[in-house]
Formats: sequence, structure tokens, C-alpha cells
Amino acid sequence: MKVILLKDVRNVGKKDEVKEVSDGYARNYLIKRHLAVAYTEGAKKVLNAQLKEREKEEAQKKAEAEETAEKLKNMPLEFSLNAGKDGQVFGSVSSKQIAEALHEKGIAVDKRKIKMEQAISSLGTTKVKVDLYRNQVIGEIIVRVRQKD
Repeated sequence: MKVILLKDVRNVGKKDEVKEVSDGYARNYLIKRHLAVAYTEGAKKVLNAQLKEREKEEAQKKAEAEETAEKLKNMPLEFSLNAGKDGQVFGSVSSKQIAEALHEKGIAVDKRKIKMEQAISSLGTTKVKVDLYRNQVIGEIIVRVRQKD
């Protein structure tokens, strides 16, 4: 029996795939637990409509991410840290602080999407990469760290 998967099913397939499974498995497990629906012409049309809608949404999200990347290029972030006479910095700037500073400027970015090996713990300018859309759109933030007065 052919079915359209509504959710990812281990050892069967991913969501929205059309799979051939045994009749009993389809009726007694997949359909009963709302993991799949029987493959019919009506279900095929609904699936195609959903895929087209999802494609449009993905294109919209990607366009928004590209727009955000352009905004980030022209928006340097400034942080002040305590430093000793010899330039030794006390503290650091973490991805959480960068995400909060961006949020204050009206840009929502998850701190886990900010690509830093370690926190910034030196004075000066640093470029930090941000994954804005599934590793397809990468933005760049200029982070300036200066000595606190």
C-alpha cells in the first residue's frame, strides 16, 4: 500500500515522502497513529499544494535573512570592558551579549547561531559570523571592544 508520511518515521522515511509499505503496517500502525495517510489522487493534490506553499515560505525566509545580513554589515556593535594599563582585558564579550545587543537594535538572532570559537577577550575590532538561514545565508557583524573609561 502506498502512503504519504505526515511525520518522520524511523526506518520508513521522512515527512511528505511517498512510501510503499505493507497493508497491515499502514492500516494498523501508520494511519492509526496519524503518521501517514493513504496515497490517493486527493491526498496527492493536497501534498503538492502544501509543498508549493512551504517552498514560498522558505523563499520568503531566505529573502528576509539576506535583508538582515545587509543590515548587519552597516551596524557595528560596541562593547566596553575593563582593562589594565598594559592592555590586559578583564572579562570578555560572549555570543549571548552580542545576541542581546542585536535584540536591542531590533534584530532577533539566536545566540547559538553566532559562530564564535571562543568569547572575544581582546581590545579592538573583530568580525563575527552569524548563520541567518540554514548555513545558506551567513551574515557578518563587526564587534568593537574598547577600554572602559
